[in-house]
Amino acid sequence: MSSRSRPQARTVKVPAGATTVRIPRQRGRRQQSFVLVVPERPTLTSQALRTVGRLLWHHRLALLPTGLAVLCLLVAAVLHVTAPWAGYLLLVVGLLPVLALLAPPLARRFTSGVRAWQWAAASLVALMGLWGALAVLLGPLAGPLEVLWFLGLLAAYGLRAALRRTTSKEKV
Repeated sequence: MSSRSRPQARTVKVPAGATTVRIPRQRGRRQQSFVLVVPERPTLTSQALRTVGRLLWHHRLALLPTGLAVLCLLVAAVLHVTAPWAGYLLLVVGLLPVLALLAPPLARRFTSGVRAWQWAAASLVALMGLWGALAVLLGPLAGPLEVLWFLGLLAAYGLRAALRRTTSKEKV
C-alpha cells in the first residue's frame, strides 16, 4: 500500500472552532505536510463582550465611584460572614476623624473655608464608617442599608463632579 492511499494519523492539534485546510505532502526534499489553520469569524457574543470591555476600559475613570462602592459592598458582605465583630472596629475607626476635629488645633488657626472642608470630609468618613460598621454587623443589604449605599454612591458621583469642576478651573 502506498503512502498516499494509507490513512494518516492526525498529528497536528487544531483549536476548537477553527477551520483547517489540509495540503497533501509535497514531493522532493520536503517530507512534512502543511496545515493551514483559518480562524472562524468571531461570534456575536464575543463581539458584544469585546465591545462592552472596550467601553468599560475607555470610561474606567468615570466608573471609579461605582467600582469602589461595589468593592465596599462585597468587602462588607465577606466581613459580615467571616468576622462580624469587625463592625465595632470600623465604627471606632470611622469616628476618629470627627474626634480629631473636635480637638483644638495645635499649630495654627484655619480659615473658615478650610475648616468647612475638613468638617465635610470628616463627616463623610464618619458616615462611611457608620455604614461599614452597620453593614458588617447586620449585613450589607439589611434594612435601609442598601438605600444608604445607593445614596452614598450618588454622593460620590456628585463629589467627583464637583471636584472635577474645581480642579479644571484651577488648571486654566
